Amino acid sequence: MPTTPPAPSTIRTLPSWLLGRAAARGRGLVADALAREGLKMWHHVVLSAVADLGPVAQAELGRSVSLDPKDMVGVINDLQGEGLVDRAPDPTDRRKNAITITDKGKRLVTRCAKAAADANDTLLAPLSAAERERFMEMLTRISGVGDGQETGDGHEAAAGAGQQA
Repeated sequence: MPTTPPAPSTIRTLPSWLLGRAAARGRGLVADALAREGLKMWHHVVLSAVADLGPVAQAELGRSVSLDPKDMVGVINDLQGEGLVDRAPDPTDRRKNAITITDKGKRLVTRCAKAAADANDTLLAPLSAAERERFMEMLTRISGVGDGQETGDGHEAAAGAGQQA
């Protein structure tokens, strides 16, 4: 992984800068792990969401992961082309598409969850088990995840997807 040029000392001491560097390193580790399974980050996010929500309307799926509808179409096309999801008219509203994960997609989500967990273990390797637990508690508190303060810009979905087991 390429190294980042050193930041000025006044920047290096900011928690926001350090969190950004840690997040970038974590995303890189997860992206590499997912690539070994044949998936890009957004493909994993969408496939994982379909596994959780499916069958799900394509528009609802896009909103749930904060992905632009045009981008969602491309990701769904790719996933469908690989036999990981099925797209069919929604039986309750034929104007909508319903997305369902296939058995092949379920198996891949399971492998990717393990790969992402392993990547996050690598990220957190310098910490003891107790430090990891405390770190996760603190990150959860300051991230706003779970308290309705998510930014809605999609970044938490992409970053978080690889961090779920």
